[in-house]
Amino acid sequence: MPVSNPSFFRRHPRLFGLLASCELAALAYLGAFLLRFDLALPPTYGAVLLATLPGLLACKLAGFAAVGLFGRSWRHVGMRDLEAILLGNLAGSGLFLALMVLGRGLEDFPRAVFPLDLILCTGLVAGVRLGLRAVGEGRRRRAPRRVETLVLVVGAGETGMRLVEEIEQRDHLRLAPVGFVDDDPGKQGLCIGGVPVLGPLEALPALVRRHEVGEVLVAIPSATGSLLKRIVQGCREAGVRHRVVPTLGSLVEGRVVVTQMREVKVDDLLARAPVRLDLPGVREQIAGRRVLVTGAAGSIGSELCRQLAGYGPERLVLYDRHENGMFALEMELRARFPQVRLEPVLGDVLLPDQLDAVFGAHRPERVFHAAAYKHVPLAERNVLEAVRNNVVGTRNVAQAALAHGTREMLLVSTDKAVRPTSVMGVTKRVAEMVVRGLGGRGCRFVAVRFGNVLGSNGSVVPLFREQIARGGPVTVTDPDVTRYFMTIPEATQLILQAAGLGGGGEIFILEMGDPVRIADLARNMIRLSGFEPDEDVPLVFTGLRPGEKMHEELVDDGEATLPTPNDRIRVLEANPVPRLAEWLPTLEACVRTGDVGTTVRLLQVLVPGYRPSPELPTAPLRAGARPGARTSAAPSEVEPLRRVRA
Repeated sequence: MPVSNPSFFRRHPRLFGLLASCELAALAYLGAFLLRFDLALPPTYGAVLLATLPGLLACKLAGFAAVGLFGRSWRHVGMRDLEAILLGNLAGSGLFLALMVLGRGLEDFPRAVFPLDLILCTGLVAGVRLGLRAVGEGRRRRAPRRVETLVLVVGAGETGMRLVEEIEQRDHLRLAPVGFVDDDPGKQGLCIGGVPVLGPLEALPALVRRHEVGEVLVAIPSATGSLLKRIVQGCREAGVRHRVVPTLGSLVEGRVVVTQMREVKVDDLLARAPVRLDLPGVREQIAGRRVLVTGAAGSIGSELCRQLAGYGPERLVLYDRHENGMFALEMELRARFPQVRLEPVLGDVLLPDQLDAVFGAHRPERVFHAAAYKHVPLAERNVLEAVRNNVVGTRNVAQAALAHGTREMLLVSTDKAVRPTSVMGVTKRVAEMVVRGLGGRGCRFVAVRFGNVLGSNGSVVPLFREQIARGGPVTVTDPDVTRYFMTIPEATQLILQAAGLGGGGEIFILEMGDPVRIADLARNMIRLSGFEPDEDVPLVFTGLRPGEKMHEELVDDGEATLPTPNDRIRVLEANPVPRLAEWLPTLEACVRTGDVGTTVRLLQVLVPGYRPSPELPTAPLRAGARPGARTSAAPSEVEPLRRVRA
């Protein structure tokens, strides 16, 4: 091989590959002739060999170039490289056979040379590359290696094997795998990639102690919440640190990098099957289209923008009044999706003129309305602002969509809209009525209801995390209070899926799995932080706050659900809603005049299941009255709405 100047070829690896391939192909061709004639090559056939060698080399190099063999590393050969070597040799031998048949002819050419050359050339090229890899790995093994932590790998599958290879190739990690743990009976006692399978998952604590393991690496990207709970419990019993590989959706081309591994998060412990998206259907709805997201800087809105950008919209309009959040989101999206045209707009859903200008300038075909006040205690203390933002703001966005030819608008709703006990919940229920009441005018209006979102701004997870960091106490309202939970990416994926299902006027319900006890969630978070609940970090129960319920629901009395093509989404059977003109002007008038009491009464009339908090005023505030003062009801204002509901 031409290795007289190794540094030159290290700088020009493609040239090295071309020259080395020429030499190996020539050697294989000579070997094929020698084998054909039992190592005694007649002079006449030696002349044939020399005459046909240039054509053979040209065909082989063309075949190797066709499969990109010259751009592949010689020292880091894998299965894909071996496949390329075989395909390149098949292509080269095929070309050479065609050249001989159509050109020189086969009269005095030994035909057995064709298969012999194919076999020898494939074996030589693959063998040399594998030999170089073996030499390099042998040197690494013989070199003194400093190991600081012994690791146990959970999962002896493809991901586990790749993880072990990654550990062994990166000396600076100072890790060494002692074995696998896997529940598959067929793998027990086997040695996979030089690493033994030591036992099933139930043996994990004993194996950690026996082999002095310092860390457990979980190499099961598709692990369910229940399986991760078992693994975490075993690691806790053994008192050992544990990390997991990213989920399947986060792994890039199946590559596992140790530095990508992370701590187990509370999201991982949700016992729910992974979401299955109809990717072609979602892409058809978004790709090449103009999309607008209100509340873009919020938890749900920002994740919607990330996932929408991944489907290649013609433009993505970000609409929010939160300046800092919008700036951070724009910088993130421009870095991750430079090909997407972004239009960040600082705006308010309460400004119809501004909405009209934005819709007129960008003509969005799809609108995702995620802007809302969602914090229950704040909405209880700011009734009029909650109604103004959640109800009137929804009406403003919907009217702008109708006026500018938007094809579909999706309202992000909540399970708190079912038999609401809070201002936040009842205003979202009335917002559903708004979009349903505006349907049938050229724009498809749909709504999506789902429960709490883990990790969203103001949710219990960041609150618990802060409380644990301070050493506690962790505050929970009631020992038995439960909530439905989803991760932010899961919720937004299902929102996108539901967007393409409706014909207009539907309310979709996302399957939320089983409700989670908040006290159990708090204890899991404490344990994941390395503490013991009630010993290291105490739990304190504070009682339900105004507007809060013990248990949330997704379907109200009298509402029936029907299946959809996606088994994680159901649709409510449509019930008639009163015409907006019969009630919305009255509600707006109460908000404008600061009439909290009548506003609450009107909400009760519109949503008969609404049970307001006792702390709320239930009668109108008159001019000059003290805020919060309770006076008599206003029958003249409420009765027309009672007749509408009837």
